[in-house]
Amino acid sequence: MPDSFPPPPPPHQQQQQQPWGTPPGWGGPPPRKSNTGLIVGLSVGGALLVLALMGGLLYVLGKAVTDSAGPRATPSAEAMPDQERSVTPTPTPAGTDAEEDVRIAGCAVDSLTSWPAARMEIVNGSGSAADYYVTVGFVDRDGARVADGIVGVVGLAPGQTAKKEAQGLDAAPSDMKCRITEVRRTPSVG
Repeated sequence: MPDSFPPPPPPHQQQQQQPWGTPPGWGGPPPRKSNTGLIVGLSVGGALLVLALMGGLLYVLGKAVTDSAGPRATPSAEAMPDQERSVTPTPTPAGTDAEEDVRIAGCAVDSLTSWPAARMEIVNGSGSAADYYVTVGFVDRDGARVADGIVGVVGLAPGQTAKKEAQGLDAAPSDMKCRITEVRRTPSVG
């Protein structure tokens, strides 16, 4: 049988490098793998986890506000039991200004969230059904605006009253005041 391997080196050369090198696949470190896929996967997974945690936190806070505040914390276009429309006992004159149709019935800061809220009374003083869009500014003792709230009423008949609540979504000091900053009244369609 023919020998295709060179003879072993003499004993004094065994500590030296072999002249023919290391055979392929033997010894030496494997090529370094890229971590790009791992980094991208962990980044996307982390972002999804953060979004899920934020969504859960908002759900829990919203639930806590709803539970502690009762019906007033639920923003809805539909009338709620304490926000139903009722006919005012004294008729209002037709053709009043929109600003005269709106008044603030109460102003408070929620003790749990520190969010301001204004209880609004809107009486349709026009001669036909109207839609109302009211903006309320919540201001601190220096008059600086700290939050805004919006109330909308759709299809309010002449002489009827709607009781709604404008909710601010920024923290406000307990001594803040509520001010009506804009009132828009448009004829109701439908």
